[in-house]
Amino acid sequence: MPETIATRAAAPLLETLSPDGERTRSRRGIAEEVAVAIELDGVGFAVMMATPHDLEDFVVGLLLAEGEIAAADDLSSIDVAALDIGVIVRVDRVRPDPVSVMERMRPRTTDSACGLCGRDSLDRALAPLPHVTARSLADAAALFAAASALRDHQPLNRETGAVHAAALAGADGAILLVREDVGRHNAFDKLIGAMARDGIGWDGGFALLSSRCSFELVDKAVRADCPLLATISAPTALALDRAAAAGLTLATLVRSDTLTLQLCPASAPGLVA
Repeated sequence: MPETIATRAAAPLLETLSPDGERTRSRRGIAEEVAVAIELDGVGFAVMMATPHDLEDFVVGLLLAEGEIAAADDLSSIDVAALDIGVIVRVDRVRPDPVSVMERMRPRTTDSACGLCGRDSLDRALAPLPHVTARSLADAAALFAAASALRDHQPLNRETGAVHAAALAGADGAILLVREDVGRHNAFDKLIGAMARDGIGWDGGFALLSSRCSFELVDKAVRADCPLLATISAPTALALDRAAAAGLTLATLVRSDTLTLQLCPASAPGLVA
């Protein structure tokens, strides 16, 4: 397979805001994130989200970690094929055992490895999202306020320095609810679950995550009808695409003094100039 690139060649135009209202437009590199469907001995083994680079190394390492092989030479072939919606990696062992693959399959990052193969798995992982209907009333000042206050609401991270936080912030930027977990996806799941159990809506507010903005987090936000997703680090290209298609406003690289927007004005009118 020809060498793939890990960043998007045509960088999107983004807008940077400062607390004094200054807006600067620029282009920056965006990491690529694609769906990688792995077939082992002819059986759909997993669909993972990954940077499309060194995929042969990635698959060998994954199979070693999962105990499917004991050494790289247990594999007879690795074939990487790029599609318009992702990548398929077909792997065969020297001693194929498709029955054991079916027995050992378990849920992965974005898809239950249910025996679907190739393009079917990719279509399922990247199924269209519903459109966001909620609205955020937050403005840039609210985002700056929430970013400045988040650390004070992370007791587990203060103790360990090793966990992510997912916060519900009000329209004024006040932190209303926080959940922590070693995984950024887990923390967001906890927050959404806590809101659902207690009957808490977004009520003009937004979600703030102490992580990069990845495909999976955008999908979780959209399915929870979150109108504005703010993250401390940068987005991937796929995250930007999925958010735009679903009408989700993204605020990324959020700091106490600057942030970067990809606007869906209908979901966050308070951020429109």
